[in-house]
Amino acid sequence: MSLEIGLRGRATMRVTPDKTAEAWGSGDVPVFGTPSLVALLETAAVNAVAGCLAPGETTLGTWLDVSHLAATPVAVEVSAEAELMAIEGRKLTFTVVAHDPRNKIGECRHDRMIVSRERFLAKVQGK
Repeated sequence: MSLEIGLRGRATMRVTPDKTAEAWGSGDVPVFGTPSLVALLETAAVNAVAGCLAPGETTLGTWLDVSHLAATPVAVEVSAEAELMAIEGRKLTFTVVAHDPRNKIGECRHDRMIVSRERFLAKVQGK
C-alpha cells in the first residue's frame, strides 16, 4: 500500500478517570480532557498511514488546530476518524473528527512529517 490522498484511519478509547480534564490539570471537571482528545486525534492520523511508510520511517506530529466541541463523561467510548488530505514532500496533512455516541466532540487539522526513526532518535540523543 502506498501513501495517497484519501487514506483513512480510526482510533477509539474509553474515557477513564486518568483521561479527564481533572486528571490532566487542564480543567477541574471529570470529563474527557482536551489533552486526551488530542492523543485520540493524533492516533487516528497515525493509523491512517500505518503500513504505508518505508521500513524505518515514522511520522511525527508537528501541528494541530483543534476544536473541542462537546463534553464526554467517564465510561463513554469515543472515536476519531482521520483522512489524509494533502501530501507535500514529507509533510502530511489530515482532517480528523471525533465523536462520542451522541455528539461530534472534536475536530482538527493536523500535520505530520515523515522521518527516519533512527536519524530522529540519534538527533534527539545528541541534545
